[in-house]
Amino acid sequence: MPEAKYLLVGSSHAALEALRSIRHMDPEGSMAMITRDAHLPYSPTILPYVVSGRSKPDAVLLRDQAFFEANHCAFVPNAIATGLNAKTRTVTLESGETWRFERLLIGTGAAPAIPPVKGLDSVKFHVLRSLDDAKALRTAMGGARHAVVLGAGLVGLHAAETMAEAGLSVSVVEMQAHVLPGYFDPKASERIEGAFDDHGVKLFLSCKVVAVEPEDGGHSCLVHLEDSRALKADLLLVATGVKPVTGWLEGSGVQVDKGVLVDETMRTTAPDVWAAGDVAQAMDFHTGKTALIGIIPTAVDQGRIAGAGMASDPGVKSYPGGIPVNTYRFFGRVALSIGQAAARDGVEVAESDADGYRRLVLEDNRLVGYASVDQPFDVGIMGELIRRKLDLSACKDAFLAKPVETGRRIMSEQWR
Repeated sequence: MPEAKYLLVGSSHAALEALRSIRHMDPEGSMAMITRDAHLPYSPTILPYVVSGRSKPDAVLLRDQAFFEANHCAFVPNAIATGLNAKTRTVTLESGETWRFERLLIGTGAAPAIPPVKGLDSVKFHVLRSLDDAKALRTAMGGARHAVVLGAGLVGLHAAETMAEAGLSVSVVEMQAHVLPGYFDPKASERIEGAFDDHGVKLFLSCKVVAVEPEDGGHSCLVHLEDSRALKADLLLVATGVKPVTGWLEGSGVQVDKGVLVDETMRTTAPDVWAAGDVAQAMDFHTGKTALIGIIPTAVDQGRIAGAGMASDPGVKSYPGGIPVNTYRFFGRVALSIGQAAARDGVEVAESDADGYRRLVLEDNRLVGYASVDQPFDVGIMGELIRRKLDLSACKDAFLAKPVETGRRIMSEQWR
């Protein structure tokens, strides 16, 4: 039975940062990273560029084999975890192999969430979460004319843009009233929607897919909408969100809600088991409640804290809570959001349409959210203003008029 002092299940940003933290404290303790993927580590955020051809599959890897050898860590691909026994400290793989560990990181990330649409399982469709998914989608584009994308989130819109630029007729179906509803308010989304409209992408908003029907012997399909319209597709992409990969933890003693529940040091409810990244349900900075925040900065922070705890680092710091941060580039333009960019009750909202669009959300004269389209945006500065909960009442007018310049001045004074 193979064994490791530190067993890392998963191979993306959270696991890699945990590895780094562990090796900072313990250079020699035995370590293994097992992953369901067939490839060396890569970032899911780079996949749209593989689909478009701007990046070659072999050029998007985060680490090479030499990295693992230098860090004395066994890298085990094609290893799908199917069970965890926290009492015996063992992880079982789909192959039947069992790994024994002293300390475990759950970094299994998330997988595409497939909606319960009638007939969807009877047609060929694509998802975009892995490098193999990206390569398959790029190949399919070469023989397609009409593409339908289910979902107007980041993955769906990235793919829609790539397919439109490749000359395909593209339709995007979204249940919500505007695109990217998890990141932007309707006014910001309207600008993004306009860019897609200008490039010939048809957006079907506030629409629900009720059935999918195969056509032409399965070479194409009809996507039936709730309002009786039907869209023809010879390429169907399902991009309706993701869900944490937690099924293998059933009966393990690790408590799971929407994701794996963790405390302020990323410990789970099982002894000597930590979780980090898209699979972890950790504290949200704004609400103080647990939430899933599937972005790279969060995964890196959580992985670093989890790794420090696994290596018994006396300087391990508590997780301060996740703040959503998103950068979205589309048709040569850029949209950004951080924090609670969509207004809620009891907050002050300031908007500007001059030379682009920006939205600042304040509560008790403290910044809690910022979004912009086609305007300068310093993510680092705005993040610090939010996390430090700085009172902006003395300079609020200047901040609302020139948020980037004023924010930089405020933080330069804080850092002195």
